[in-house]
Amino acid sequence: MKILIVEADTPLAMRMICFLTGAGCEVQIARTGEAGIGLALEKKFDLIVLDMDLLPGINGLDVCRELKQRHFTRHTPVVLVSDRSSLEDQQRGLDLGAADYITKPFDTSDFVQRVLSQAKPPNALNVFDEDADANAEGLCDAAQSNQ
Repeated sequence: MKILIVEADTPLAMRMICFLTGAGCEVQIARTGEAGIGLALEKKFDLIVLDMDLLPGINGLDVCRELKQRHFTRHTPVVLVSDRSSLEDQQRGLDLGAADYITKPFDTSDFVQRVLSQAKPPNALNVFDEDADANAEGLCDAAQSNQ
């Protein structure tokens, strides 16, 4: 499964990459909204994880709106990730076409399970392995300490 992460927060992006690659996904990252749109239009992704708020330049809601208006990316599921937890913010993202809205900070296994559930039909879900979660978290912590 190919996933694009659009996230400016490097430590968080690295954790997401570690968790998703640990679940068998191929992951690419974009650090700005413009770069995210460019990559999404250049390559076919099964899913896009998108920071709603803190992107330099264009914000995540505008990126989501743009992706949902383009023929090439219109059907690609978008999972928004945000510090905002109000129902209004969540509804705004879902109204733009996001498949899910995950509030930061998030539980690792919940994050991976929710992301994977949006990219696969419900009958093809892989149950996230708690032991793999612990191993991935250790590897991710080690990667972050080396930065």
